Amino acid sequence: MAAQRPIFDPDRMAAQPDASLVPRSMTVSQLNALVKRVLVNGLPATIHLIGQVSNFTRHGSGHCYFTLKDDRTEIRAVMWRSTAAVVKFKIEDGLEVVATGSVDVYEPRGQYQFYVRKLEPKGVGELELAFRQLHDRLAREGLFDKARKRPIPRYPRRIAVVTSPTGAAIQDILHALRRRFCCAQVLFHPVRVQGEGAAQEIADAVGRLNDQSAALGGIDVMIVGRGGGSLEDLWAFNEEVVARAVHASRIPIISGVGHEVDVTIADLVADLRAPTPTAAAELAVPVLADVLETLDQRTTRLGRGIRHRLEMGRSQVDSLRRTDLFRNPLGLVRRAEQQVDEWAGRLRHGSARLVLRTHRRLDGLQLRLLGVRPAVLVRDRQARLVALDHRLQSAVQRWCRQAERRIETASRALLAASPAHRVAMHAGKLREYRAGLARELTHRLRLLRTVVDSLASRLEATSYRRTLARGFSVTWDERRGRIVLRAADLAAGQVIVTEMVDGDVRSRVET
Repeated sequence: MAAQRPIFDPDRMAAQPDASLVPRSMTVSQLNALVKRVLVNGLPATIHLIGQVSNFTRHGSGHCYFTLKDDRTEIRAVMWRSTAAVVKFKIEDGLEVVATGSVDVYEPRGQYQFYVRKLEPKGVGELELAFRQLHDRLAREGLFDKARKRPIPRYPRRIAVVTSPTGAAIQDILHALRRRFCCAQVLFHPVRVQGEGAAQEIADAVGRLNDQSAALGGIDVMIVGRGGGSLEDLWAFNEEVVARAVHASRIPIISGVGHEVDVTIADLVADLRAPTPTAAAELAVPVLADVLETLDQRTTRLGRGIRHRLEMGRSQVDSLRRTDLFRNPLGLVRRAEQQVDEWAGRLRHGSARLVLRTHRRLDGLQLRLLGVRPAVLVRDRQARLVALDHRLQSAVQRWCRQAERRIETASRALLAASPAHRVAMHAGKLREYRAGLARELTHRLRLLRTVVDSLASRLEATSYRRTLARGFSVTWDERRGRIVLRAADLAAGQVIVTEMVDGDVRSRVET
């Protein structure tokens, strides 16, 4: 029978280890191995640790590294990829969790860590938290908006059903469809509705039916659902992949999952939510008897309407027969011909008057044109052009003479304001400034040299070498390169250097 692990005793852990079992000197690797052995043997194999997630990082390998902390301290935690893959909710900084695992030492770094085998949110179930996180994220993206939901066709010809082939849901759906609207064609796509991989099957089925809708003759509506169960059984319809597939579907989808109290992410994304699979089938199709009754009522109403319109038509025809159009149609034609003759006479009379007025205007214009004599106008215009050309040449010559006089005046003013004498005057001032600057620099250099000599004298007066010259010495630790102040700082075999005024002496400490 295998020996049981000792019961965890904090007092025993706090006690000093047996000095006889610990070697006087060891390597770092041996020390880390010893610490690991003490922790593994002294702590329980399973610890439930409550803390807040901080500095969460998911490595490319899939492993997760984070810190668990409370209000006073913290510990590094590691969760391997296989454990992280089964966590349904999103791990993020600030989340209060209950981590189940054990403490071990990572020997290469000498660091003890908490290795998580199971992670649960504190105060709320794992699946409930995952549902809330996915619900909030998809709501922000607009997947639940009512504006994007499509109407369900009132009289569908072809209905696709995505559910399990072995559950009661498919039987309830088919029974409800046959009972209410047996003329609709049903296409059944079997899938798993719970367990690992069920969500991907459902999403693939929705996408495949959308892609093959035209080849199947067109699908008017799709029912996706299953019967009742626990939250874990219904979880496939809370997966993001199903929500994305329902949102991307071009075919209107009715979701019927579980019982009336069960609400899944697929229900919220679907175009219409039904409380049960049977209700989903009832919402998808009308009752055939009601449709036939409505058709009968409308047929009756249509017959009454047609008979009423026929009677109204007969009455209108009788009224038209009693009018002048049907009793004496030639009289209307003769009256119209008389009106045409009157309009034709008025048109001929108006045209003649218009032609007469036009001839009169042309005659008047011809007389005015003869009185104008264009040759005389051309000679007048040529004379005016010659006069204008003479005035323009005179004005140009006058402007050129004025410009020449202004240029001569400006040239004389420029020569009077020549900068040559100003340059000579400023050159003399510059020579004076250069001589004064040289004298000032020489004076300042003498003052600075005096200050430097004074400081050098003071530095030499305070140098420790003056003390050495009076018979003292200084002892240095050769290895550490610092002055030895106390004898207690020295150890046997240590090399020291004694500095005196005329040189250094190396010695070794005996006792």
